[in-house]
Amino acid sequence: MRKCSGVLFILTLAVVLFLLSPSPSPTPPPTTVPNGPIADLLPSLPGLSDLYPPAPNSTAQLSWGLLRPLLCRSDALPGTAAGVLEAAEAWRNLTLAVAAAAASEEEGRPQGPRCSSSVGGDLRTGRARLPCGLAEGAAVTVVGVPREGAAKFWVEMLGASGEVVLHVNVSLGAAGMVVEQNSWTPEEGWGEWERCPPVGDVGSSNSSLQRSPVDGLVRCNEKVGERIVQENNNTVVNVTGNQPEDWQSPKGRGQLSGGFSIVGGEPFTVILWAGVGGFHMTVNGRHETSSAYRERLEPWLVAEVKVSGDLELLSFLANGLPVSEDIDMASVAVLKAPPLPKKRTFLLVGAFSTGNNFKRRMALRRTWMQYEAVRSGDVVVRFFTGLHKNEHVNTELWREAQLYGDIQLMPFVDYYTLITLKTISICIFGTKIVPAKYIMKTDDDAFVRIDEVISNLKKSNSDGLLYGLISFQSSPHRDKDSKWFISRKEWPFDMYPPWAHGPGYIISRDIAKFVVRGHQELTLQLFKLEDVAMGIWIQQYKNSGQQVNIVTDDRFYNEGCDADYVLAHYQTPRLMMCLWEKLKTEYQAICCE
Repeated sequence: MRKCSGVLFILTLAVVLFLLSPSPSPTPPPTTVPNGPIADLLPSLPGLSDLYPPAPNSTAQLSWGLLRPLLCRSDALPGTAAGVLEAAEAWRNLTLAVAAAAASEEEGRPQGPRCSSSVGGDLRTGRARLPCGLAEGAAVTVVGVPREGAAKFWVEMLGASGEVVLHVNVSLGAAGMVVEQNSWTPEEGWGEWERCPPVGDVGSSNSSLQRSPVDGLVRCNEKVGERIVQENNNTVVNVTGNQPEDWQSPKGRGQLSGGFSIVGGEPFTVILWAGVGGFHMTVNGRHETSSAYRERLEPWLVAEVKVSGDLELLSFLANGLPVSEDIDMASVAVLKAPPLPKKRTFLLVGAFSTGNNFKRRMALRRTWMQYEAVRSGDVVVRFFTGLHKNEHVNTELWREAQLYGDIQLMPFVDYYTLITLKTISICIFGTKIVPAKYIMKTDDDAFVRIDEVISNLKKSNSDGLLYGLISFQSSPHRDKDSKWFISRKEWPFDMYPPWAHGPGYIISRDIAKFVVRGHQELTLQLFKLEDVAMGIWIQQYKNSGQQVNIVTDDRFYNEGCDADYVLAHYQTPRLMMCLWEKLKTEYQAICCE
């Protein structure tokens, strides 16, 4: 009996000690900035003086002037210097173009060329100029006949200065078809060659078949035929400048058998198209390869497409290009943003948009920006858009901003690495220019049920609020090939603090003011993933002793749509119109896919 009592006593003591001991946290504590400034301001930044002061009386540049200190921080985001310098040139060209357009209008002369939805390539030179770059969904279609025997041809996408930003090489021969592709960026030069079928063991860790899919599509189609790969010494391709040193197929491509998409002497169709996360190639209607966008490689940068090699071109077309609409003044009156309210507004919605996304912005104006709360001024919606490297795009963007009054231009070129600056700009706009109780960030391909957002916010505690689809357990991408790569220097911990997915989240005014003040005083860290950055700043707000109220809502769909959505992401202009029609006629949040 005593023995039994002793065992019970030990067990009881163990339980008490376990309950009293601190439980281990699965998430390491996030970094905290030291007391005082973590950065300082550079004495100068090339191009910055050409951007300031902004145009007088420009309603499209209300937050432009307040962003200047952010651009010359010593800890600036990657690509800031290039984004500012290129923006300075774009701004000079835009100023001249606007003046020329005004003179032409006074003299009754027609305006210059505009963005068109499709262009035909020159079959003789194999080139096609893209008047306003590429956008998601845009495609280049090549129809040709490869010459008999061993043949190779390649498709190149060129930047505004003629630099090759994407190279796709197709080789045909006794071994069958081999596709190789590579991309170039100013900072990193050429990346790693991706080959389909891969060199060596198909199941190896460096095989393109083992890499993560792009937009849900495999990097290399495994079903192109039965393969018998004879592994030889892998060829390491070195590159210099902006042309691959050896653009031809590496040795050791192996023996292939089975049905293939391109055969010498027979017509074929290749479609190279831009997706959300990368470029994709379809041959004769079948997906073959995918390549993820690298940092600072974005579709809108492509200014020209070139096709060359051992083939006869039969047709060459670029379609689905970004296009601006003809102006209908009657519709402008309906879609034009209401005047900014003179009193505090309930909600400011800042939508990230790239300059040549004309159709997306028009789709939002015709759909959820027609909510009564938006038309009355209780909710203010603005597009936050950087400048473009293409003069036609900037001219159309300026014209659009003057017509609809809902665009805020940013004093930098619209690189993905700089979108955090847009987030801060939204906070500036919602605290200093149009005081708002809540500030929402969203994207121009997201459908937002404004009525549902308002209803949920009215039920929430307005102190220290972060509302959206929250990620509580997430790790930095350490793969250097990832667009979301984060080094140990940028974030030394294995986990992020809680953050809301970028397609749509709301913060309260107190957090927005903290973010603005923290960047004015240089005490908050700049971080290139804007949604994670907001989570980091909110953690710092909490560390300062303030209350934080994190509310997650799984009806914020960051990929696609589902019934009873509050927000649906990746919606095309056609789907936007369909969703809006269902809300108006069926009074239900029903998806259209």
